[in-house]
Amino acid sequence: MLDVTGLELTPEDRERLRHPATGGVILFARNAGTPEQVRALTDAIRAERPGILIAVDQEGGRVQRLRDGFTALPPMRELGHVDDYDRNKACELAHATGELLALELREVGIDFSFTPVLDRDIDVSEVIGDRAFHHDPDVIARLAGELIRGLAAGGMASVGKHFPGHGAVQADSHLALPVDDRPLAEIEADDIAAFRPVLGDLDAVMPAHVLYPQVDDQPAGFSRIWLQDILRRELRFRGAILSDDLAMAGAEAIGSPAERAAAARAAGCDMVLICNQPEQADAILEAQEGQPLDAQASRRVEALRAQSTAHEPRRIHALRAQLHHWLAARQAATA
Repeated sequence: MLDVTGLELTPEDRERLRHPATGGVILFARNAGTPEQVRALTDAIRAERPGILIAVDQEGGRVQRLRDGFTALPPMRELGHVDDYDRNKACELAHATGELLALELREVGIDFSFTPVLDRDIDVSEVIGDRAFHHDPDVIARLAGELIRGLAAGGMASVGKHFPGHGAVQADSHLALPVDDRPLAEIEADDIAAFRPVLGDLDAVMPAHVLYPQVDDQPAGFSRIWLQDILRRELRFRGAILSDDLAMAGAEAIGSPAERAAAARAAGCDMVLICNQPEQADAILEAQEGQPLDAQASRRVEALRAQSTAHEPRRIHALRAQLHHWLAARQAATA
Protein backbone atom coordinates (compact mmCIF):
# COMPACT_ATOMS: atom_id res chain seq x y z
CA MET A 1 0.00 0.00 0.00
CA LEU A 2 1.43 3.33 -1.09
CA ASP A 3 0.33 6.95 -1.52
CA VAL A 4 -0.28 9.30 -4.42
CA THR A 5 0.98 12.82 -4.97
CA GLY A 6 -1.94 15.23 -4.67
CA LEU A 7 -5.51 16.00 -5.66
CA GLU A 8 -5.05 14.38 -9.09
CA LEU A 9 -2.92 11.52 -10.34
CA THR A 10 0.45 12.24 -11.91
CA PRO A 11 2.02 10.04 -14.60
CA GLU A 12 4.33 8.63 -11.91
CA ASP A 13 1.33 7.80 -9.71
CA ARG A 14 -0.33 5.97 -12.58
CA GLU A 15 2.78 3.92 -13.25
CA ARG A 16 3.03 2.82 -9.61
CA LEU A 17 -0.66 1.96 -9.49
CA ARG A 18 -0.25 -0.38 -12.45
CA HIS A 19 2.68 -2.21 -10.85
CA PRO A 20 1.71 -5.83 -10.04
CA ALA A 21 2.99 -5.53 -6.45
CA THR A 22 0.73 -2.56 -5.66
CA GLY A 23 -2.23 -3.69 -3.57
CA GLY A 24 -3.59 -0.50 -2.07
CA VAL A 25 -3.47 3.28 -1.73
CA ILE A 26 -3.55 5.32 1.46
CA LEU A 27 -4.84 8.88 1.16
CA PHE A 28 -3.50 11.87 3.10
CA ALA A 29 -4.74 15.41 3.71
CA ARG A 30 -2.92 16.59 0.57
CA ASN A 31 -5.19 14.29 -1.45
CA ALA A 32 -8.42 15.60 0.07
CA GLY A 33 -10.52 18.55 -1.02
CA THR A 34 -14.29 18.37 -1.24
CA PRO A 35 -16.10 15.03 -1.17
CA GLU A 36 -16.66 15.38 -4.93
CA GLN A 37 -12.91 15.77 -5.52
CA VAL A 38 -12.08 12.78 -3.29
CA ARG A 39 -14.59 10.66 -5.19
CA ALA A 40 -13.06 11.74 -8.50
CA LEU A 41 -9.62 10.76 -7.21
CA THR A 42 -10.70 7.32 -5.99
CA ASP A 43 -12.47 6.73 -9.30
CA ALA A 44 -9.29 7.68 -11.15
CA ILE A 45 -7.23 5.33 -8.97
CA ARG A 46 -9.57 2.43 -9.72
CA ALA A 47 -9.59 3.28 -13.41
CA GLU A 48 -5.84 2.65 -13.37
CA ARG A 49 -6.07 -0.39 -11.08
CA PRO A 50 -9.51 -1.99 -10.83
CA GLY A 51 -10.13 -3.70 -7.51
CA ILE A 52 -7.41 -1.85 -5.60
CA LEU A 53 -8.02 -1.16 -1.89
CA ILE A 54 -8.16 2.49 -0.81
CA ALA A 55 -7.68 3.49 2.83
CA VAL A 56 -7.18 6.55 5.01
CA ASP A 57 -6.38 7.49 8.61
CA GLN A 58 -9.74 8.90 9.71
CA GLU A 59 -9.71 8.32 13.46
CA GLY A 60 -11.20 11.63 14.56
CA GLY A 61 -9.64 14.50 16.47
CA ARG A 62 -6.17 15.44 15.27
CA VAL A 63 -5.90 12.35 13.04
CA GLN A 64 -8.57 13.07 10.44
CA ARG A 65 -7.32 13.45 6.88
CA LEU A 66 -10.67 14.27 5.24
CA ARG A 67 -12.21 17.46 6.63
CA ASP A 68 -13.82 19.67 3.98
CA GLY A 69 -17.41 18.43 3.74
CA PHE A 70 -16.87 15.62 6.25
CA THR A 71 -18.03 15.47 9.86
CA ALA A 72 -15.43 16.66 12.37
CA LEU A 73 -15.23 13.54 14.53
CA PRO A 74 -14.18 13.90 18.17
CA PRO A 75 -10.95 12.39 19.47
CA MET A 76 -11.68 9.01 21.00
CA ARG A 77 -10.69 10.24 24.44
CA GLU A 78 -13.94 12.25 24.45
CA LEU A 79 -15.90 9.01 24.28
CA GLY A 80 -13.84 7.68 27.17
CA HIS A 81 -14.74 10.75 29.24
CA VAL A 82 -18.43 10.09 28.57
CA ASP A 83 -17.96 6.46 29.65
CA ASP A 84 -16.71 7.70 33.04
CA TYR A 85 -20.22 8.90 33.92
CA ASP A 86 -22.60 7.26 31.40
CA ARG A 87 -21.50 3.93 29.95
CA ASN A 88 -24.60 3.43 27.82
CA LYS A 89 -24.33 6.88 26.27
CA ALA A 90 -20.66 6.34 25.47
CA CYS A 91 -21.44 3.05 23.73
CA GLU A 92 -24.25 4.68 21.75
CA LEU A 93 -21.94 7.49 20.62
CA ALA A 94 -19.11 5.10 19.74
CA HIS A 95 -21.46 3.06 17.54
CA ALA A 96 -22.80 6.20 15.85
CA THR A 97 -19.28 7.50 15.27
CA GLY A 98 -18.22 4.27 13.61
CA GLU A 99 -21.30 4.08 11.40
CA LEU A 100 -21.05 7.72 10.31
CA LEU A 101 -17.34 7.37 9.60
CA ALA A 102 -18.02 4.33 7.43
CA LEU A 103 -20.90 5.87 5.49
CA GLU A 104 -19.00 9.09 4.76
CA LEU A 105 -15.93 7.23 3.54
CA ARG A 106 -17.93 4.80 1.41
CA GLU A 107 -19.67 7.73 -0.27
CA VAL A 108 -16.30 8.83 -1.68
CA GLY A 109 -15.01 5.39 -2.65
CA ILE A 110 -12.79 4.57 0.34
CA ASP A 111 -12.71 1.00 1.61
CA PHE A 112 -11.57 1.44 5.20
CA SER A 113 -9.94 3.63 7.82
CA PHE A 114 -7.07 2.55 10.03
CA THR A 115 -9.17 2.58 13.18
CA PRO A 116 -9.79 1.91 16.08
CA VAL A 117 -6.79 2.84 18.20
CA LEU A 118 -6.56 0.25 20.99
CA ASP A 119 -3.55 1.74 22.77
CA ARG A 120 -3.88 2.90 26.37
CA ASP A 121 -3.63 6.58 27.30
CA ILE A 122 -1.51 6.60 30.47
CA ASP A 123 0.02 10.09 30.00
CA VAL A 124 3.26 8.69 28.59
CA SER A 125 2.98 8.66 24.79
CA GLU A 126 2.24 12.06 23.26
CA VAL A 127 1.80 10.55 19.79
CA ILE A 128 -1.06 8.45 21.20
CA GLY A 129 -2.58 10.83 23.77
CA ASP A 130 -6.19 11.66 23.04
CA ARG A 131 -6.31 9.20 20.14
CA ALA A 132 -6.85 6.52 22.80
CA PHE A 133 -10.26 5.88 24.31
CA HIS A 134 -9.06 5.53 27.88
CA HIS A 135 -6.39 4.19 30.23
CA ASP A 136 -8.55 1.24 31.32
CA PRO A 137 -8.30 -1.70 28.87
CA ASP A 138 -11.86 -2.77 29.70
CA VAL A 139 -13.22 0.65 28.68
CA ILE A 140 -11.09 0.64 25.53
CA ALA A 141 -12.38 -2.78 24.51
CA ARG A 142 -16.00 -1.84 25.24
CA LEU A 143 -15.95 1.41 23.24
CA ALA A 144 -13.79 0.01 20.46
CA GLY A 145 -16.19 -2.91 20.16
CA GLU A 146 -19.09 -0.51 19.63
CA LEU A 147 -17.09 1.52 17.11
CA ILE A 148 -16.27 -1.70 15.23
CA ARG A 149 -19.95 -2.66 15.18
CA GLY A 150 -20.81 0.80 13.90
CA LEU A 151 -18.23 0.50 11.13
CA ALA A 152 -19.66 -2.88 10.18
CA ALA A 153 -23.20 -1.44 10.10
CA GLY A 154 -21.87 1.09 7.58
CA GLY A 155 -20.26 -1.65 5.47
CA MET A 156 -16.69 -1.03 6.55
CA ALA A 157 -13.86 -3.14 7.94
CA SER A 158 -11.91 -2.27 11.09
CA VAL A 159 -8.16 -2.16 11.73
CA GLY A 160 -7.01 -2.26 15.36
CA LYS A 161 -3.71 -0.60 16.19
CA HIS A 162 -0.94 -0.59 17.42
CA PHE A 163 -0.48 -4.20 18.60
CA PRO A 164 0.54 -5.09 21.30
CA GLY A 165 0.32 -1.50 22.61
CA HIS A 166 2.11 1.81 22.03
CA GLY A 167 0.88 3.75 25.04
CA ALA A 168 3.63 2.88 27.54
CA VAL A 169 6.55 4.39 25.57
CA GLN A 170 7.33 8.08 25.27
CA ALA A 171 9.21 8.05 21.96
CA ASP A 172 7.28 8.63 18.73
CA SER A 173 7.92 5.76 16.32
CA HIS A 174 7.68 8.23 13.44
CA LEU A 175 10.92 9.75 14.74
CA ALA A 176 12.71 6.99 16.68
CA LEU A 177 12.45 3.34 17.67
CA PRO A 178 10.62 3.24 21.03
CA VAL A 179 11.74 0.58 23.50
CA ASP A 180 9.28 -0.92 25.98
CA ASP A 181 11.21 -2.97 28.52
CA ARG A 182 8.25 -4.48 30.36
CA PRO A 183 7.92 -8.27 30.66
CA LEU A 184 5.38 -10.09 28.53
CA ALA A 185 3.08 -10.80 31.48
CA GLU A 186 2.72 -7.08 32.20
CA ILE A 187 2.10 -6.22 28.55
CA GLU A 188 -0.55 -8.94 28.36
CA ALA A 189 -2.29 -7.77 31.52
CA ASP A 190 -2.24 -4.05 30.77
CA ASP A 191 -2.21 -3.63 26.96
CA ILE A 192 -3.17 -6.83 25.16
CA ALA A 193 -6.16 -6.88 27.51
CA ALA A 194 -7.63 -4.10 25.34
CA PHE A 195 -7.09 -6.11 22.13
CA ARG A 196 -8.15 -9.56 23.28
CA PRO A 197 -11.93 -8.97 23.61
CA VAL A 198 -12.27 -7.46 20.10
CA LEU A 199 -9.86 -9.61 18.08
CA GLY A 200 -12.72 -11.82 16.91
CA ASP A 201 -14.48 -8.76 15.43
CA LEU A 202 -11.48 -6.95 13.95
CA ASP A 203 -10.81 -7.42 10.26
CA ALA A 204 -7.15 -6.41 10.54
CA VAL A 205 -4.46 -5.49 13.04
CA MET A 206 -1.56 -3.08 12.63
CA PRO A 207 1.50 -3.91 14.78
CA ALA A 208 3.57 -1.21 16.46
CA HIS A 209 7.04 -0.11 15.43
CA VAL A 210 8.06 -0.67 19.05
CA LEU A 211 10.78 -2.94 20.42
CA TYR A 212 9.85 -5.13 23.42
CA PRO A 213 13.27 -6.61 24.27
CA GLN A 214 11.99 -8.94 26.99
CA VAL A 215 9.91 -10.68 24.31
CA ASP A 216 11.96 -10.43 21.09
CA ASP A 217 14.93 -8.54 19.66
CA GLN A 218 12.85 -7.36 16.68
CA PRO A 219 10.15 -4.63 16.74
CA ALA A 220 6.66 -6.09 16.83
CA GLY A 221 5.92 -5.50 13.15
CA PHE A 222 8.97 -7.55 12.16
CA SER A 223 8.66 -10.23 14.84
CA ARG A 224 7.41 -13.76 14.20
CA ILE A 225 7.11 -14.14 17.97
CA TRP A 226 4.61 -11.28 18.19
CA LEU A 227 2.77 -11.88 14.93
CA GLN A 228 2.83 -15.68 14.63
CA ASP A 229 3.35 -17.13 18.10
CA ILE A 230 1.31 -14.60 20.08
CA LEU A 231 -1.18 -12.90 17.71
CA ARG A 232 -1.96 -15.86 15.45
CA ARG A 233 -1.44 -18.91 17.67
CA GLU A 234 -2.02 -17.76 21.24
CA LEU A 235 -4.69 -15.12 20.55
CA ARG A 236 -6.08 -16.94 17.46
CA PHE A 237 -6.42 -13.83 15.34
CA ARG A 238 -7.66 -14.72 11.84
CA GLY A 239 -7.79 -11.32 10.14
CA ALA A 240 -5.23 -9.47 8.05
CA ILE A 241 -2.01 -8.04 9.46
CA LEU A 242 -0.98 -4.70 7.94
CA SER A 243 2.41 -3.19 8.71
CA ASP A 244 2.75 0.36 9.96
CA ASP A 245 4.52 2.76 7.60
CA LEU A 246 7.90 1.28 6.66
CA ALA A 247 9.30 4.79 6.11
CA MET A 248 9.01 5.59 9.82
CA ALA A 249 12.19 5.89 11.87
CA GLY A 250 11.00 3.01 14.03
CA ALA A 251 11.48 0.69 11.04
CA GLU A 252 14.83 1.96 9.76
CA ALA A 253 16.97 -0.33 11.91
CA ILE A 254 15.70 -3.33 9.95
CA GLY A 255 17.62 -2.29 6.84
CA SER A 256 16.87 -0.89 3.40
CA PRO A 257 13.26 -0.28 2.32
CA ALA A 258 13.24 -3.56 0.39
CA GLU A 259 14.69 -5.40 3.41
CA ARG A 260 12.06 -3.89 5.70
CA ALA A 261 9.26 -5.05 3.40
CA ALA A 262 10.73 -8.54 3.13
CA ALA A 263 11.19 -8.76 6.91
CA ALA A 264 7.64 -7.59 7.61
CA ARG A 265 6.18 -10.12 5.19
CA ALA A 266 8.38 -12.90 6.56
CA ALA A 267 7.16 -12.08 10.07
CA GLY A 268 3.53 -12.40 8.99
CA CYS A 269 2.31 -9.08 7.53
CA ASP A 270 -0.12 -9.58 4.65
CA MET A 271 0.31 -6.05 3.34
CA VAL A 272 3.07 -3.50 3.94
CA LEU A 273 2.66 0.28 3.93
CA ILE A 274 5.17 2.75 2.51
CA CYS A 275 4.16 6.39 2.76
CA ASN A 276 5.48 9.74 1.54
CA GLN A 277 8.67 8.22 0.09
CA PRO A 278 8.15 7.50 -3.63
CA GLU A 279 11.75 6.34 -4.16
CA GLN A 280 11.40 3.85 -1.31
CA ALA A 281 8.06 2.73 -2.73
CA ASP A 282 9.72 2.05 -6.08
CA ALA A 283 12.44 -0.02 -4.41
CA ILE A 284 9.86 -2.09 -2.53
CA LEU A 285 7.73 -2.62 -5.63
CA GLU A 286 10.73 -3.83 -7.58
CA ALA A 287 11.80 -6.20 -4.81
CA GLN A 288 8.28 -7.58 -4.22
CA GLU A 289 7.44 -8.16 -7.87
CA GLY A 290 6.84 -11.85 -8.43
CA GLN A 291 6.09 -12.52 -4.74
CA PRO A 292 2.30 -12.54 -4.59
CA LEU A 293 0.21 -13.35 -1.54
CA ASP A 294 -0.87 -16.91 -0.99
CA ALA A 295 -4.57 -17.71 -1.23
CA GLN A 296 -5.24 -17.46 2.51
CA ALA A 297 -3.54 -14.07 2.85
CA SER A 298 -5.36 -12.82 -0.25
CA ARG A 299 -8.69 -13.72 1.34
CA ARG A 300 -7.74 -11.85 4.52
CA VAL A 301 -6.84 -8.72 2.56
CA GLU A 302 -9.89 -8.98 0.30
CA ALA A 303 -12.10 -8.95 3.41
CA LEU A 304 -11.07 -5.31 3.94
CA ARG A 305 -13.05 -4.18 0.91
CA ALA A 306 -16.07 -1.98 1.71
CA GLN A 307 -19.45 -3.67 1.43
CA SER A 308 -22.68 -2.19 0.15
CA THR A 309 -25.36 -1.62 2.77
CA ALA A 310 -28.96 -0.56 2.46
CA HIS A 311 -28.98 2.99 3.77
CA GLU A 312 -30.63 6.23 2.88
CA PRO A 313 -28.89 9.63 2.73
CA ARG A 314 -30.99 10.72 5.67
CA ARG A 315 -29.19 8.15 7.81
CA ILE A 316 -25.98 10.17 7.43
CA HIS A 317 -27.86 13.35 8.34
CA ALA A 318 -29.36 11.70 11.42
CA LEU A 319 -25.97 10.46 12.63
CA ARG A 320 -24.39 13.86 12.02
CA ALA A 321 -27.16 15.54 13.99
CA GLN A 322 -26.69 13.08 16.85
CA LEU A 323 -22.97 13.77 17.10
CA HIS A 324 -23.33 17.53 16.64
CA HIS A 325 -25.94 17.66 19.41
CA TRP A 326 -23.68 15.75 21.77
CA LEU A 327 -20.59 17.81 20.95
CA ALA A 328 -22.48 21.07 21.39
CA ALA A 329 -23.82 19.90 24.76
CA ARG A 330 -20.34 18.79 25.86
CA GLN A 331 -18.76 22.08 24.86
CA ALA A 332 -21.44 24.01 26.71
CA ALA A 333 -20.92 21.86 29.82
CA THR A 334 -17.14 22.39 29.82
CA ALA A 335 -17.20 26.12 28.93
